[in-house]
Amino acid sequence: MTTERRSTERGAAERGTTERGATERGATGHGTTGRASGDPTLMDLTNAAGTGPETGSGARNGTARRGGRERRTEGLLKGALRGLGLALVSLPLSVFAFTLTLVSIALIPAGVGLVTTPYVLKGARTYVNRRRVLAAEWGGVRIPPAYRPVPKDAAPWARTFGMLRDPATWRELLWLPVDMTAGFVTALLPAVLLLYPLEGFALAAGLWRVMPDPYWYGFVPVGGQASALGAGALALVLLFLGHFLSPRALSAHYRLTRAVLSPGQGELEERVRVLTETRRDAVDTSAAELRRIERDLHDGAQARLVAMGMDLGTIEALLDKDPEKARQLIAQTRRSSAEALAELRELVRGIHPPVLAERGLGDAVRALALRLPVATEVSVDLPGRAGAPVESAAYFAVSEVLTNAVKHAGADRIWVDLHHAGGCVRVSVTDNGRGGAVIGAGSGLAGVERRLGTFDGVLAVSSPVGGPTMVTLEIPCELS
Repeated sequence: MTTERRSTERGAAERGTTERGATERGATGHGTTGRASGDPTLMDLTNAAGTGPETGSGARNGTARRGGRERRTEGLLKGALRGLGLALVSLPLSVFAFTLTLVSIALIPAGVGLVTTPYVLKGARTYVNRRRVLAAEWGGVRIPPAYRPVPKDAAPWARTFGMLRDPATWRELLWLPVDMTAGFVTALLPAVLLLYPLEGFALAAGLWRVMPDPYWYGFVPVGGQASALGAGALALVLLFLGHFLSPRALSAHYRLTRAVLSPGQGELEERVRVLTETRRDAVDTSAAELRRIERDLHDGAQARLVAMGMDLGTIEALLDKDPEKARQLIAQTRRSSAEALAELRELVRGIHPPVLAERGLGDAVRALALRLPVATEVSVDLPGRAGAPVESAAYFAVSEVLTNAVKHAGADRIWVDLHHAGGCVRVSVTDNGRGGAVIGAGSGLAGVERRLGTFDGVLAVSSPVGGPTMVTLEIPCELS
């Protein structure tokens, strides 16, 4: 019994020592694991506070890395397929467009090219503009077109030489052979860097046995299994390089297109010069218009109002002495006031016609035609209204053209066609007069051309001797 009691006491003492040691380690930070492993609740709290977030963060990072690799692989495959399709489709189309354009231009001296060149250049521009869209959608490279406007109703020879004078035409003609060569290579390179390594892996897997001896894979002559493994190693290197170079190659293709098709510094300087001239013309025109208004007010309405004031003073003096004479002066003053009011209305109509502000350009041109002494047919197709400055410029341009047709052309019939197409308001005025109208110094048409230039508008005249005369003007604008 004594022995058993001593043994029990020693065990209790040892357990107490162990528990005290565990408590001390917990106080110094080493007992956390012991407590957690002994208590399920503490274990859960420990995982939630410590290990849990680290494990969740690692899982999220792994998922993000896997998602990034998948997106990168998907982008690589998509870029290779796009580049392959672009290369296979663009090469024959570029060759065809370049050849057809050169042939059409070469036939201009024979007269055939005068008719065919506008249509050929229009088709080439459609193709180039489609490539601009693909560069923006697939590569994020924007290449804005910079064509000079050419009236659609102009004569074939005018359209031909107008398009050939456009620097954008020659940039596109230069780009076509560039697209056949360097553009074809840069578009095809992503697919080559992805597909060519597959051949190397196939050779390393045993395809070399059915190939001629030696079979060159890149710079590796394959004649046995060892050299085939070398081809596989080269394919691995190419695949690794393709992973980084393929997107850059396709981006280089789009940047090359932009480098050739974008307007150069000289064209931008020319654009600045034209804008400076049109701004100066606009200022001069505004100053001349203000002087005209001042002269009309001074010589017309102002003079009549002064005369009316003098007549009223005379009437006041004659009311008691000679009522009959006073009544005559009152009637004369009433007529003078009506004439002054008519002159003021005409002056306002010359500044900005009320019908133009209230009803728009179409009705204003119709009202203008009704006042002409010549039979005039007006056709209007405008689904909306242009800005007030554009409407005003178009109205006064049409007014000037109609005035010229009545005064100088000797026409007995005029046709006016007004419509909106291609982002422009287009007006065609045709008369059956004697013809011979030209845009020259001192001509009213030269002033119309300057005013339209303020809005980047153009004026085209087709007027052979003997008639008929067609004057076409267009102003870029959007309808509301």
